[in-house]
Amino acid sequence: MKTTFGIIVGNRGFFPDELARKGRTELIGVLKSMGFQTVCLTGQDTKFGSVETRQDAQRCAELFRANARRIDGVIVTLPNFGDERGIAEALRLADLKCPVLIQASPDDPKAMDLARRRDSFCGKISACCNLQQYGIPFTLTARHTVAPADDEFRREVQKFAAVCRVVNGFKNVRVGAIGTRPAAFNTVRYSEKILERRGISVEPIDLSEIFVRARRLADSDRKVARKVAAIKNYCSTRAEEHQHLVKMAKLAVVIDQFVAENNLDVCAIQCWTSIEENYGVVPCAIMSMMNNALVPSACEVDVGGALAMYAMQLATGTASTLLDWNNNYGDDPDKCVLFHCSNTPKHFLKSIRIEYQAILAATVGKENAYGACAGRIKSGPMTFARLTTDDARGVIRAYVGEGAFTDDATETFGGYGVVKIAGLQRLLQFVCRNGFEHHVAASLSKCADVLNEAFTTYLGIETYYHK
Repeated sequence: MKTTFGIIVGNRGFFPDELARKGRTELIGVLKSMGFQTVCLTGQDTKFGSVETRQDAQRCAELFRANARRIDGVIVTLPNFGDERGIAEALRLADLKCPVLIQASPDDPKAMDLARRRDSFCGKISACCNLQQYGIPFTLTARHTVAPADDEFRREVQKFAAVCRVVNGFKNVRVGAIGTRPAAFNTVRYSEKILERRGISVEPIDLSEIFVRARRLADSDRKVARKVAAIKNYCSTRAEEHQHLVKMAKLAVVIDQFVAENNLDVCAIQCWTSIEENYGVVPCAIMSMMNNALVPSACEVDVGGALAMYAMQLATGTASTLLDWNNNYGDDPDKCVLFHCSNTPKHFLKSIRIEYQAILAATVGKENAYGACAGRIKSGPMTFARLTTDDARGVIRAYVGEGAFTDDATETFGGYGVVKIAGLQRLLQFVCRNGFEHHVAASLSKCADVLNEAFTTYLGIETYYHK
C-alpha cells in the first residue's frame, strides 16, 4: 500500500499569493517523485488550492473526510506566513486523528522585498501555537525551515511516513496469546485492560486446543507437507529429524490458521516448557519463520515484547526479533551479549540451522527439544525497544535507543550477537530501576527517532529515549 498524505497549503492575504501557488506545486511534485500519493485542494476549490479562510478550512476538511481511509498523515506546508486559524480549523474539522508534519519554506536573504518575502519562519511558530491550543499533536522538521526540494526534507518525509505507519498500525492491533504465561516468568506479566484502552486487543487460546488440532492433522496432509518443505527451504535441517519436522509443521499449520481466523497482527506463544513436555518439539523455528514473514512472534507470552517488535516492523518494513539482555562482554562497559535460544529470524543471522535447544534438552530430554534456530547475528546498526504496561499507574511505558551489532569474538549456542551501546551501564540502570523486562526487541536498522516520535507525540506512551 502506498502512503497517502493529505496536504494543507497555508496562505495569508498580507503575503504574496504566488508563493502559495508555487509552494503547492513544488511540494506535490517532490512527494510524487518519492512515490507518495496526495490529497489536496485545487485551484478550483480555493485560491491556488490553499487554506486561508474559515470557508477554505471547511472545504479542506470535507475533502479529507471523503478520503479518510486513504490518508495516512497530513503535511502542512507554509510557503508564506500562512493563516494559523485556517490550518487549525481544517485539521479539527477533518478529525482524522493521524500524524501531522509542519514544514515551513526558508526565506532567501537576497529576496526580502514585499513580492518575495515569505515570513514562514514566523508563521510556523504561530501555526504550532494554534495547534497546541486546539489539542492537535504534530511533528516538526529538525530544522525550523527547510525547502521541499532539499534532500533534507526528503529524509524528513521518509521519517514521517514511518511515524505514520507506526501510529496507524497501532490502531486496533490484534494480538494472539497462545498459551498462558509460564509460572517462572513473572517478568512478562501485562495488563490486557490497559492495552485495550489503547485499542490493542488480546485474543487468547489454550495450548491444549492447539495440540489437539495439530494431532488431528495427518502426516500426509497437503498443508503439512508444504510446511515441511517450507521449513527445509528456510534453513539447514537434518534428514534424521524428519518426524520432528512433521510435528513442527503441524504446529505451524494450526498457528497459521489461528492467526488468519482471528485477523491477528502479532503473536505471543508459551514455550517454556509446556510445548516440549506435552507436544515434543520446541516452536523456535516456526516462530523464526513467522518473524521473518513479518508476523512478530514472541516467546513466553511476552505481549509487550511482541508489540515492540511490531512497532519496529512498522517503522522499517523489515523483520524484528526478541532477545535477552544476557551477558556482559568482558570488561567493556558499553558491550554486552544479546541472546535467545532461539526464534531469531533468518533476516538477522549470518547463517541459520535448526538444532536441539541446548538449555531445555537437559530438562525435558533431547528428543523433545529439537527446533531451535542457531546462528550469529550480522554486524551492523541496530535499534532496541521495549514496551510494558505499568499496572500501578495505568499507563504504557517504553524505552528506545540505538547501537550496533559487532564482529567481536564470541561463540555460543542459539541466536546471539555482541552489541555496543554508548552509555550501556546507564541504560541498564534505567531498565532495572524502572521494572522493565529482561526481553528486548531489536531491529537491524536505525529507527529509534521514529519510534520515539510515534510513541510520545501520538500514542501517549511514556518513553525514555536513550541517547
